[in-house]
Amino acid sequence: MKQSSVQQEGQSVEPKRVLIYDAQCRLCVTAKEGMERLGKDLDVRWVPYQGDEAVRRLGAEYRAGRPGVAFLVERDGTIKQGLDAFLPLLPGLRGGHILQALMRIPLLRPLAYLIYRLIARYRYRWFGSVDCDRCKG
Repeated sequence: MKQSSVQQEGQSVEPKRVLIYDAQCRLCVTAKEGMERLGKDLDVRWVPYQGDEAVRRLGAEYRAGRPGVAFLVERDGTIKQGLDAFLPLLPGLRGGHILQALMRIPLLRPLAYLIYRLIARYRYRWFGSVDCDRCKG
């Protein structure tokens, strides 16, 4: 019997992307949960920065302690960070095409990068932390 190249029911396929997020950051965990609800077709797997897989996937980019930004690892190993980690996911989110269009406005994109850096820097002070149950592994 010939095996079909079509995915068999019950088998999982590795997502195209892996988003590495700070699982001890309340804002980051809340954003992850919201994106999971809004983006059913994101084709992304979420991995805590505090886990072993993040160390493996980020290689030399990994630094012990709290990450300064989120990371998106593409299937080919390319790593995007900060706001650039989220921009490729916009089309998969409800309303994401509108946000993507807004990012084409000349002054809005640099402002978005500035706001991301500001929030990333003070996220623990402003939003607090959470316990990370699944950080190891």
